[in-house]
Amino acid sequence: MANVSVYNMEGKEVGTMELNDAVFGVDVNEHLVHMAVVAQLANKRQGTQKAKTRSEVSGGGRKPWRQKGTGHARQGSTRAPQWTGGGVVFAPTPRDYTIRLNRKEKRLALKSALTSRVQEKKLIVLEDLKFDEIKTKKMQAVLEALNVSRALVILNENDQNVVKSARNIENVRTALTNTINVYDILKYNTVIVTKAAVATIEEVYA
Repeated sequence: MANVSVYNMEGKEVGTMELNDAVFGVDVNEHLVHMAVVAQLANKRQGTQKAKTRSEVSGGGRKPWRQKGTGHARQGSTRAPQWTGGGVVFAPTPRDYTIRLNRKEKRLALKSALTSRVQEKKLIVLEDLKFDEIKTKKMQAVLEALNVSRALVILNENDQNVVKSARNIENVRTALTNTINVYDILKYNTVIVTKAAVATIEEVYA
């Protein structure tokens, strides 16, 4: 089992913690991680882009001039793609970009992402993270004490004092244990997770 240091909100080491290898010590499957990121980004797309082809643009029913003898190139319609106001050649149409992964693939991709953060020493365990008021300065002080700038903060409970204190800090995002995803884990340089959140993640994914 991997041993990691546990820090308090002042950035001081207060102990160590063993992480469950079933979650934080798996063989990293880069292909599955890539699939999970591609799927997540694809599933965000609305797929509502639309343009008209020459058959959908109104007008253009009459041949603009006779076939021969005018000196012009032959034309069949003023709604052909080369005309102003004409249709688009390969016009985009609404489509569903959804990519589906099965449950086992999603779980293994998430474990691989968490394991990679442990291996790169970019996972910091906090003893606890609580504020008695909503104060961005307090959250900023915690990040500075931990020497972190871009961070994903994983909480066990939806503590609004912490969530709202972090909301206005650039490159910092909070997430609950049931909303973590591969893309966010990889996007931020450091993953900060509370001891309680680690226990919940191990309970769910082990």
